[in-house]
Amino acid sequence: MRLWSISPEYLDVKGLLAVWREGLLAKKVLEGKTKGYRNHPQLVRFKNCSEPLIAINSFLYFVFEEARKRGYSFDTSRIDASIVLTRMIPVTTGQVEYEFHHLCRKLSLRDPERYKNVCAEIPDEIRVNPVFYIVEGPIEPWEKV
Repeated sequence: MRLWSISPEYLDVKGLLAVWREGLLAKKVLEGKTKGYRNHPQLVRFKNCSEPLIAINSFLYFVFEEARKRGYSFDTSRIDASIVLTRMIPVTTGQVEYEFHHLCRKLSLRDPERYKNVCAEIPDEIRVNPVFYIVEGPIEPWEKV
């Protein structure tokens, strides 16, 4: 499971579909509707949030918005977008940089054109999914490097 902290705008089609699917699985875990993945490290930050379900639904809403911009039709009936909040969960600068470079490695293999567009020049400020806000720090302790 990879719940990207970086903005979904950077993801290729495979990444966008995967983060939607994995985000929906994370939502089920947070709702207590599945037995698997309950202790997945990527869920720690959502579980530690004061409103985990609002956070995961907001996360998914921003993934949906990116998909909509690209002309994809994700099923929004699977999320509760009645309350969408931003800046709910901190993410470290080290984590954001790690994820961006991790994505670039993936793109170099599976979508060279997107790799050129996204990774040719590393932005001064890597954008994140709006549910997150950036704080100084190393790669998150839950990340498997």
